[in-house]
Amino acid sequence: MGPLSDALIWVVVLLFAAAGITEWYGRRSGTDLMQQARVTATTAWVGFGLFWLNSVPFWWFEHQSFVEAFLALIGGPACFYAAYELYTGRTTLFVLSRAIAVMGFIYLPFETIPAITVGGLALPAPRQYLIEITTVITGWIISAAGYSPALVESPEGFMATYQWTLSDGHIYNVYIVLACTGLGSIAVFSGLIAAVRAPLRRKLRALAVAVPIIFVLNVFRTAFISIAAGNQLMHWFPDAVLFLFGETNPYRVSFLVSDRIISQLGAVVALMAITYLVARQLPELLTVLEDVLYLLTGEDHDLQAALELPREPVAEQPGAQQSD
Repeated sequence: MGPLSDALIWVVVLLFAAAGITEWYGRRSGTDLMQQARVTATTAWVGFGLFWLNSVPFWWFEHQSFVEAFLALIGGPACFYAAYELYTGRTTLFVLSRAIAVMGFIYLPFETIPAITVGGLALPAPRQYLIEITTVITGWIISAAGYSPALVESPEGFMATYQWTLSDGHIYNVYIVLACTGLGSIAVFSGLIAAVRAPLRRKLRALAVAVPIIFVLNVFRTAFISIAAGNQLMHWFPDAVLFLFGETNPYRVSFLVSDRIISQLGAVVALMAITYLVARQLPELLTVLEDVLYLLTGEDHDLQAALELPREPVAEQPGAQQSD
């Protein structure tokens, strides 16, 4: 979204990490560092809220995603509320703060680090590797479905665009971008899993559930969108869709329906299902999820009872080591 947004989110992530380290060190060493950690985390939450509010125009006008624009719009006030709750005593929010730090360290290098040249050696941007790998796998799925669009260079300079030739001769390009890789969702789950206090083996088990499912669903989603848009399979209610998204190009209708409506709503359902599966492997995650629901609703929720999940693992070995 721009250099200023990139700088802001890096500062926010570093503040979250500093707060987490301060709280962890104080707890382990017996030193009273809670107030310092609380102030640092509170500042990070305020900055995080400003970041989300600043991103609303991007999601609404440039990305044309009403779902993501809405989430960013409510994310700002939710972060400010988290800052208030943490500062006034809800210490469980330190877990979510640590989680956001981990999410940032996973996601931001791919989002913000450009291609560089060191000693005459050109190093591509990290995002290029991930996007082009996703593009290749997406191409396998498209081919398996019986289609063969041309693979051409994207506006970013990557081999990550499937070019379709329609029956009327019109050329329609479907670009594979960072969002198609599932990196955002992978970063979210990795951060949450890393932040809770649980044995390492169960954390790894939870990652083994979340990461492959997210990646596989995303490449199938990307292939579905490419096929639907490249063949104009969902040219439904074009006037209404174009009006809703502020578009005038009728060739965009199938893309908007398949991606912005069907895929994004489906992603919400899929993420809820993955969260349930991960929570079965890592019940400690319930504390974080309950904090998120508290920020959204202002009320405490008992997910243990609602989802019929154990608060503690059922079959832990005696003396299992806890990791923070």
